[in-house]
Amino acid sequence: MTACECGHAPANTKEERKTLRVALVLNAAMFVVGMAAGLWAQSSGLMADALDMLTDATAYALGLMAVTRGMRFKQYSARWTGATLMLLSAGIVADVIRRFWFGSDPLGAAMVGFSIVSLCVNVTVLRMLAKYREGEVHMRASWICTRADVVANFGVLASGPMVLATGWRYADLVVGLAISIYVAKEVIEIWQRSRNSGESDTTLSEQ
Repeated sequence: MTACECGHAPANTKEERKTLRVALVLNAAMFVVGMAAGLWAQSSGLMADALDMLTDATAYALGLMAVTRGMRFKQYSARWTGATLMLLSAGIVADVIRRFWFGSDPLGAAMVGFSIVSLCVNVTVLRMLAKYREGEVHMRASWICTRADVVANFGVLASGPMVLATGWRYADLVVGLAISIYVAKEVIEIWQRSRNSGESDTTLSEQ
């Protein structure tokens, strides 16, 4: 390792920690606001969006712990992030089924209002994490989670006006289900990246 590389490592670590701290605070705050709005509006899409932000906050917390740890811990961090995302996906499906059978009356205005704020937050965090999307596995996992949030925001924004204009509550349920499918896809990507990272690390150690 060159002297230059040694000099840059602490700065990179400090920058990663700062980025993850900001992302953690923003997502934790949006989770609280989003869940309150989702319960009030009886919106599966809104609560799915909020829970996804909680999952992201968890991912950022794990990422913070992994910044100064070894590669194995970073791989575990990414895998746990994927596991929490999978639980989120299952929870969304369960909520969609419950609301389909027992009914709900989501408020389109609440969905649109929160999603606009949420989208602004998520796009900000996504831009902060963009430079790490091809970095170490724990940072890539954080970026993937944030990308899922942005997609969820656009989904809710698409269904909100439909609910508001037509009163067709199933649009919200469809969005909730679509978000769960997308989140499951993100889980697969995180786990694949974590596994590939582990294989690369093993290969390097054997050389």
